[in-house]
Amino acid sequence: MKFTPFLYLLPFLFSINSYSQTIPIYKTAEKISIDGDLTDWKTPFLGPFVIHNSGQNATQKTLVSLSWNDENLYIAYNSTDSKIIGTPQKKDTEIFYTDDLVEIFLDPDGDGRNYIEIGANAFSTHYDLLLKCISAECGGWKTSMDFDIAGLESVSKINKEGYSVEIKIPFSSLEKIENGHFSKPKTGTKWRGNTFRIDYGNTTEYLALQPYKTSKFGFHQPKEFAVFEFVE
Repeated sequence: MKFTPFLYLLPFLFSINSYSQTIPIYKTAEKISIDGDLTDWKTPFLGPFVIHNSGQNATQKTLVSLSWNDENLYIAYNSTDSKIIGTPQKKDTEIFYTDDLVEIFLDPDGDGRNYIEIGANAFSTHYDLLLKCISAECGGWKTSMDFDIAGLESVSKINKEGYSVEIKIPFSSLEKIENGHFSKPKTGTKWRGNTFRIDYGNTTEYLALQPYKTSKFGFHQPKEFAVFEFVE
């Protein structure tokens, strides 16, 4: 992977502080090819990720960039990884139990129900999962791995520093989520969610761009999700 000096500087210019109120999603007019190569990314990378329930520094660096246009949401991850764990597997394999991977959770209406989880490992294996309910108030843990985001693209690329991942999510596919109360975003629209990484390398770490205020373990804490804001 090729990075300009400016791209190396971006993480320091656009780091996210612990418990920040907003994570920006930058609008782009650039054509983004989903190929795992981050050299065509123009929007800033945010991070580094930290331990999800303490805010402590991670062993290895993870950065993420989010952008959008009128049709799609785009996410790019740059993960330093000296020991990549995982293998190529079929779509919707539960790789979160076995493989190094990056994830994004998105809850457009912010009610903690019917939100999506997308994960991808270093070998371009990905899954998309619908979280219908996880709390006692709505009936307990109910998920659907049979759920599919039409037009979802995810490609990973291993490089000498670790691996990178690019994901494209068509907004049109999110409109079909039952009781998801999705509406196409515009400038100023705010969603709830967060971006994560599981690193099974020399020591297992569960990482997030924005850590949770509680010390409770686990990514699925929708009341603690960050705010994503669509900006120009």
